[in-house]
Amino acid sequence: MHDAHQNNLKHVDLKIPKGKITVFTGLSGSGKSSLVFDTIAATSRRELNETFPSFTQQYLPKYGQPQVGQIDHLPVAIVIEQKRIGKNVRSTLATYTGIYSLLRLLFSRAGRPFVGYSDTFSFNLPQGMCPTCQGLGYVDDINVDQLIDPERSLNEGAITFVSFGPDTWRWKRYANSGLFDNDKPLKNYTTAELDLLLYAPQQRLKQAPAAWPKSALYEGVVPRIKRSIIGKKEAAHHREALAKVVTRQACPTCHGTRLRAEVLTCQIAGLNIADVLQLDLLKVQAFLNRIKTPLVQDLLRELGRKVQSLIDIGLGYLTLNRETGSLSGGETQRIKIAKFLTSALVDMVYILDEPSVGLHPHDIELIKAALTRLKAKGNTILIVEHQPALIALADWVVEMGPGAGIHGGTVTFQGTYTELLASSTLTGRLLNQPLAFRTPRTATGAINLQDVTLHNLQHVNVTIPLGIETVISGVAGSGKSTLVQALRQQLTTDYVDLAQNDIGTNSRSTPVTYLQLLDPIRKLFAQANHVGTSLFSYNGKGACPVCKGKGVMVTNMAFMDPVVQACELCHGKRYNQTALGYLFQGKTISDVLDMPIETASNFFQGIPTVVEPLRQMQRVGLGYLTLGQPLTTLSGGERQRLKLAIQLQRKGTLYLLDEPTAGLHLKDVQRLLTLFDELVTAGNSLVIVEHNLQVISQADWLIDVGPDAGLYGGKIQYAGIPAQAMQSEQSRTGQALSAYQAR
Repeated sequence: MHDAHQNNLKHVDLKIPKGKITVFTGLSGSGKSSLVFDTIAATSRRELNETFPSFTQQYLPKYGQPQVGQIDHLPVAIVIEQKRIGKNVRSTLATYTGIYSLLRLLFSRAGRPFVGYSDTFSFNLPQGMCPTCQGLGYVDDINVDQLIDPERSLNEGAITFVSFGPDTWRWKRYANSGLFDNDKPLKNYTTAELDLLLYAPQQRLKQAPAAWPKSALYEGVVPRIKRSIIGKKEAAHHREALAKVVTRQACPTCHGTRLRAEVLTCQIAGLNIADVLQLDLLKVQAFLNRIKTPLVQDLLRELGRKVQSLIDIGLGYLTLNRETGSLSGGETQRIKIAKFLTSALVDMVYILDEPSVGLHPHDIELIKAALTRLKAKGNTILIVEHQPALIALADWVVEMGPGAGIHGGTVTFQGTYTELLASSTLTGRLLNQPLAFRTPRTATGAINLQDVTLHNLQHVNVTIPLGIETVISGVAGSGKSTLVQALRQQLTTDYVDLAQNDIGTNSRSTPVTYLQLLDPIRKLFAQANHVGTSLFSYNGKGACPVCKGKGVMVTNMAFMDPVVQACELCHGKRYNQTALGYLFQGKTISDVLDMPIETASNFFQGIPTVVEPLRQMQRVGLGYLTLGQPLTTLSGGERQRLKLAIQLQRKGTLYLLDEPTAGLHLKDVQRLLTLFDELVTAGNSLVIVEHNLQVISQADWLIDVGPDAGLYGGKIQYAGIPAQAMQSEQSRTGQALSAYQAR
């Protein structure tokens, strides 16, 4: 590869060995993703797309033109990312992996009595789906008691559901209908009036009042909420309100199986297809091994291969009917890896984005074995990774740095893992450091969880200490997050909950907009120049007239990839000349947005509303980001810390964190540990779900859940100070700590 200058890359030249495992490491934001995903992967995908006819290309994903001089000998790239699978309720582990299609074929051929062909066994097709729930397995109903206040009239807000309050457009459909006395409390309605308000189907009104729209249909509140809110995009905005009024229950007809009754009469070895879907993968494999019908032996071999590849990568605890929307990013990535393990393709380059995320050291050993098998087939593996165990797997290591953002973008090391350990680079030095266990601090209180049976927890009794840092560890799927969920249910005071949900991003999102600092900064410019604030918005009057405030011009090339270029008028500044003519402390609004956060913090010194959020960004190690940098260019680790920074401004005495080290380099983890110490010193309690051994060694208390995942987990394997866990044979985390120290 020659002259890669995508994003922050500084004209990188690099040779990557084929048929080997190469790990790219370095600080978060140092340029790893820019090199591997935005340059190598994007070039391969783009050139592959160009081999198809122009007509076909218009339907393929567009990858743009990476900023690189030339890449020679580039294989076809398969990118295995952490992105979660869509949340379609009809998508399950079985349907996503293709296992369900084979199971349907199996039951149509070997099941008795014969009830139909393959489509008959599908809950996504009319031939097989339960007619009551349409193959969803559940029905939603509305608790009317949570929907109305019988003591109030319509004018007083008797319909309590959000967006149905007085003077809203939905409320007017009832108040202007002429059907009700708008001042009469609902408790005084007749049965017929209440039914008309709540349950009436869509209908045209006869002799409607003048205030009633001519084309409008009248509809009761309950069917209206079901039709226009539940299951629609608007439901996301009203999640909390819907949780109070909607009751979801297993379908009374199919009892959650999703299928017609006649389909369930067909059995193999005493089980129908719904029974098999409820099994975890280990039990599914045992079921397949019991089938001896000669007609389906080839089919069984294919099914067995797919199931076994998932078991081998540590997913044996998942059930076939597990909805894909509930899978973690780490589980999704492992499913994709397992899929390619059964592929006959060779001479490919597989590109993985931190496959260790969400995985315990025990699970990582399974990932290492899978990647070694993938390489042995004759493929090239490129991994962006921080986890020491996966770096050690590398045949070749490339470290990016020396810093992050504008301070990174160069190759600071390339060589073998042994050479990395002997080097003076940042990663090499940190990999040589042993774990350092802290002297545990004294707890100031505790929360006792008794006989917890939530999800897979098996009558758990455990004490969560307060006033110190507690880590909850265990293999993926063992019940860690469920234990934290049980803790939440017992909390009676305010707490700060840092879940793993990704931040929303688009081309206009920047750190300054995410931190809600653009408005205060616009006001400073407006006051200094005695003009309106809208002039300093690139989404308003201040926008460049050519690029409309985007800073770039996207030219649609029909069948070819679009061409993205800096705007010729504003040169990427986003603003028009009028806005750029006004200064604040000698700087234009564009100059300010180009400032790194560490520089901006000094620039706005003395203005607490702006400086305080910027200081929180520096606390989490993001001082190198510029205020106006598009969030779409941030790495996973940078986004995680951005979310942490904004939450640090909230007040609370208990912080719940879910794998805060995801996507972080060893150096970034050290910075995070300093932040955790500051929070505890300030009188806060920390409860952290985490696999990172650095974090575990610096915790005051360790709770290890296991021993395995799903039905095979859910027990407390160890509770005590982290150092002593190394003497516990039943603690997988303790054994991982011991193995790391013995390297």
